[in-house]
Amino acid sequence: MKLKDGFILRTVAGETVVLPAGGVTDFDMMITLNDTGRFLWERLSVGAEETELVSALLAEYDVTEEVAAKSVAAFVARLKELDFLA
Repeated sequence: MKLKDGFILRTVAGETVVLPAGGVTDFDMMITLNDTGRFLWERLSVGAEETELVSALLAEYDVTEEVAAKSVAAFVARLKELDFLA
C-alpha cells in the first residue's frame, strides 16, 4: 500500500498535519494526525501493508491485536475515503 504523491507531513504549532504539496493550498485536503496517525502515515510513506501496520502498532504501543487491527482498518478506510492512497 502506498500513499499518493503530493502530500507532505509537517508539524505546525505542535500539531501534525498533512498538507497538499505544491503552489495551491486546498485546505479541504489538509488533515490533522494524532501520534498514532503520524506513526502509521510514516510507515505508509514507505509502502507498508495493513498487516505490517498492525505489527508495528503492536510493537510500539500497549494494545491488543484486535485494537491495533481495528485502528489500522479505520485509518486506512479514512485515507481511502480522502483519496490519499495510490
